Amino acid sequence: MLGGSRSGKSAHAESLVAGRSDVVYLATSAAAPEDAEWSRRVAAHRARRPAAWTTLETTAPSDLLRGGTVLVDSVTTWVAALMDETGVWTDEPGSADRLAGRVDALVNAWAMTPAHVVAVSDEVGLGVVPESRSGRLFRDTLGEVNQRLAGTADEVWFVVAGLPQRLR
Repeated sequence: MLGGSRSGKSAHAESLVAGRSDVVYLATSAAAPEDAEWSRRVAAHRARRPAAWTTLETTAPSDLLRGGTVLVDSVTTWVAALMDETGVWTDEPGSADRLAGRVDALVNAWAMTPAHVVAVSDEVGLGVVPESRSGRLFRDTLGEVNQRLAGTADEVWFVVAGLPQRLR
């Protein structure tokens, strides 16, 4: 489920799994007490979820390797966390290789899971080229991850202004 910020992609992803009883919601970004606006967004997502869903706050690829239904929200924050963990923002020695390994693990887990996975990710390639190195690095990395995950997906959706369009 690709789309821009506030496009309705999360709501559409949730609607695709709403009738299932075995949903595991992988929240890849926890509320940050020091960021009131982000905490409100996380709270709004929590309020929309059915109580029967299990929520895991994680970025471990192994959490995709389960049965049932997994809703990942979002690949965007997952990739940001991987970039934080590997030190690519500060160009630490070996960080690019560490990031590539983490991305490979995510894509491999995605491709191997027996679960029905629905994932939300921002499409960041439609705007201008970011001015900063970190902005370009993030856009390029997320764009590559989105392409690789879409390559293994049965369906790919793009949401604009709350209107979902099936691409595949």
